[in-house]
Parts: sequence; C-alpha cells; structure tokens
Amino acid sequence: MHIDWSTLALQTVNALVLVWLLARFLFRPVADIVAARQKAAQALLADAEANRRAAQAEHDAARDETARLAASRDAALRAAQADAEAHKAALLVQARAEAAQLRAQAESEIERGRAAQARDIEDDAVRLAVVIAGRLLDRMPPEARVQGFIGATAEALATLPPETRAEFGAQGEPLALAAPRALSAAEQQACEAAFGAVLGRDVTLRVRADPTLIAGLELMGAHAAVRNHLRHDLDAIRETLLEHGGVRG
Repeated sequence: MHIDWSTLALQTVNALVLVWLLARFLFRPVADIVAARQKAAQALLADAEANRRAAQAEHDAARDETARLAASRDAALRAAQADAEAHKAALLVQARAEAAQLRAQAESEIERGRAAQARDIEDDAVRLAVVIAGRLLDRMPPEARVQGFIGATAEALATLPPETRAEFGAQGEPLALAAPRALSAAEQQACEAAFGAVLGRDVTLRVRADPTLIAGLELMGAHAAVRNHLRHDLDAIRETLLEHGGVRG
C-alpha cells in the first residue's frame, strides 16, 4: 500500500481548518447560546424559588391571620356568652326582686283588706253592742244612767296620784263632766258633793251631754280623764277580744 504524504498532510490541514472554523463559528455561538439558556434557566429557577418563598410566606401569613381571626372570634364568642350570662343573671335577680316586691305589695294589700274588714266587723260589733245596751237601758229609769255611776266615778278619781288629781278643777275652774244626757239639779249637786269630797274643795261642774256614753260619766282634766261609762266598758271589752283573737281570729 502506497501513502501519499502530501495528500495526507493536505487533508490534515483541511481537517484542522475545519475544526477551527467549527469551533469559531459554530461551537462557540452554540456554547454561548447554551450558556445564555442556562443563565436564563437559572434566573427562572431563582425567580420561581423567590415566588415559591413569597407564596409560602403569604400562605404562612394567611394561616397565622386565620388562626388569629379564629382566636379573636372564639374570644368574642366567649365574651358575648359571658355578657349574655351576666345579663341573664341580672334579669333573673331583677325579676326575683320585682316578684318579691309584688308579693309583698299583694300581701300588704291583703293585710290592709283584712284589717279594714276587721275594723268594719269591730265597728259593727260595737254599734250592735251600743244598740243592745241602749235598748236595755231604755227599760231602766232615766236616772239610773247617771245616779248609779256617781259613786264609782268619785272612787276612780280618788285612785289617781295626788298631783294628777289636783289638776281637775284647778284654780277654781269648773270640772269638765260628760254625761249621756243633761243632768238634773239633784244629780249635779250629788256629783259636785262626791267629787268635791275627793278633791277636798268645793267644785262646780261644766256638763256636756254625750249620748254615745250610753250610761255613766266622764271627768276630763288637763292631762288625765276618769271614764266610768258603758261606752268605755264596751271599748275595753273589744280591745280584750282583739288581744285574744276574738274578733280578728
């Protein structure tokens, strides 16, 4: 086999020239393009990473905000529930107080009604007793309504303390005497004699007729009174009945 060294050298030179041309005009632009593409890809990757991180940050912020809103909502609900419970308790207390007040008012009204009814019964009983006593006394002589009470009235006057007794007809003033009717001259003299004997001085009388006494006498002093008449006895009987529950019971 024969080798043509000149041809081989020429082909070698051609190959080197071709490689140089390819490296200069093809490989380098391609490499630049590839490098630019890689750089652009890296920039896109960096942007994508930045966007991912921003999105993650926004996601975390949204999650935190959601948690904060949920906590705020729960706190608001708890506060509203507490306020509602407090308002409910206040309304309950107010309702109980109003109910107690209404009950007390009702009981007071009932008690006043009972008291008024009892007073009416008492008054009716007293009026009935007065009527009965008056009818009974109508059958007695008129002088019995006065004469039979003179001595007992003088005795009651004598039981008073001396300083109280001295106030009756003091300084020459007439004794104030109430009787169920006008006194006769004899009855007035008998009263003056009996009362004067107790007081130790002569007395005169200023007589006032009071039919409500029914029978008996009543002496009035400055700070005391001597009551010896049927109306006083009826009042005492009524009070005794009340104390023992006779009328109100």
